[in-house]
Amino acid sequence: MTPLVDVMLVLLIIMMLVTPLLQQGVSVKLPVARNTTEKPQTSDQTIIAIARDKTLYLNAKPVSKDELTAKVTEAIESKKEKVVLIRADEEVEYSAVMEAMDKLRQAGIEDIGLVTTPKTSQGQGGQAGGGQ
Repeated sequence: MTPLVDVMLVLLIIMMLVTPLLQQGVSVKLPVARNTTEKPQTSDQTIIAIARDKTLYLNAKPVSKDELTAKVTEAIESKKEKVVLIRADEEVEYSAVMEAMDKLRQAGIEDIGLVTTPKTSQGQGGQAGGGQ
């Protein structure tokens, strides 16, 4: 019985270490925002990433603008929470983000979240406040 518990603990530790790496998806430099809400990322979330070159990714898989609406509909049809998060690079033009949001609205998505990096008070040159 004891060796089985040891094996299960090792597997649990491995899963705890690997899960955050799987959630990274596409590497984008997120914009910094002062007023943010901390939300844990889960593997059940639907995430659209917009890279610096305006390439779209749905759950870390490349997708074209034309097929975004259909692919998002497929991705969320079996999920109970119909929320889509957008992770756009800070260099991406506002129009590219709005275009992605329009495609999501066409797919019937009303709950859209924008993912940002929280602004910290460190290195802000004497500005008061900060935090989240």
